[in-house]
Amino acid sequence: MKLRKALGVAAGTVGATALANRLLRSRAGEFEPFLDGSQRSYRWRGFDIAYTEAGDPDDPDLVLFHGINAAGSSHEFHTVFDRLAEDYHVLAPDLPGFGHSDRPPLLYSGSLLTTFVRDFLDDNAEDATVVASSLTGAYAAAAAREVAVEKLVLICPTDTSMGDRNVWRRSLLRSPLVGQAVYNLIVSKPSIRHFHEDHGYYDMANLTEEVVDYEWLSGHQPGARFAPASFVSGFLDPEENLGDVLADLDVPVTLVWGTEAEITPLSEGRELADRADVKLVSLDQSLLLPHVEHPAAFVDIVRGEATVPVEE
Repeated sequence: MKLRKALGVAAGTVGATALANRLLRSRAGEFEPFLDGSQRSYRWRGFDIAYTEAGDPDDPDLVLFHGINAAGSSHEFHTVFDRLAEDYHVLAPDLPGFGHSDRPPLLYSGSLLTTFVRDFLDDNAEDATVVASSLTGAYAAAAAREVAVEKLVLICPTDTSMGDRNVWRRSLLRSPLVGQAVYNLIVSKPSIRHFHEDHGYYDMANLTEEVVDYEWLSGHQPGARFAPASFVSGFLDPEENLGDVLADLDVPVTLVWGTEAEITPLSEGRELADRADVKLVSLDQSLLLPHVEHPAAFVDIVRGEATVPVEE
């Protein structure tokens, strides 16, 4: 009888989890692009990659690569996209597995995303200024060794996310019932707000409900959990040390850091800048998203017109 009861409870739990997952999927409404501009598609290795284009095609190319998180996409650049398009021909792709790009159930890796960044630049831009955030900064730096770029602007770049690679954690999040339920918790609106308050935004007044709603919708699209499953289990970390890669580059590099960032603190930025002999600009009252909270200052940095002190 005890075994029968236990099996009944287990079956009920699985059924309730499956029902909850279905209900959340059904609540996800129309998922429209967040950035203003022309919506384009780039076919890459079986993926349809979505990107937004704006600005005069005769202006210098500028490519924006968003950072990696559970609800990451090019919407990260919403406060600077239109301003940058006044001076540049701007392209903002959603990485494979994120946003409006295809999200097949692959075992995503840092090498896959590095190759994507390289190929996107090679096929869609010419001598571009490249802006990349967080872990994607390491991909952009590696790609710059093979593709001609004008300069790199890297926002709190890192080559480490979750520590050692963990196959069990990745398998759990990829599982259809429990994994989906766990991921649904991660991309719930309270969780999204918590993560932003913990390490994204210095001033939570800068986080709009429109952004929260968009990230919730993005996190509830088909296949949304597969790329983040590789991220939280360490498989999106690049193979090479970021400091070594930057030191090898013959390309102007500017690091942009939030002075109050804790996960990748400013001290790490200074060490990286010293090691690679590159510029470092720190913006007060910001964490990992200085470009979101201080858009005017960030645009000036990209243009080379920074009014904030440059640490060299």
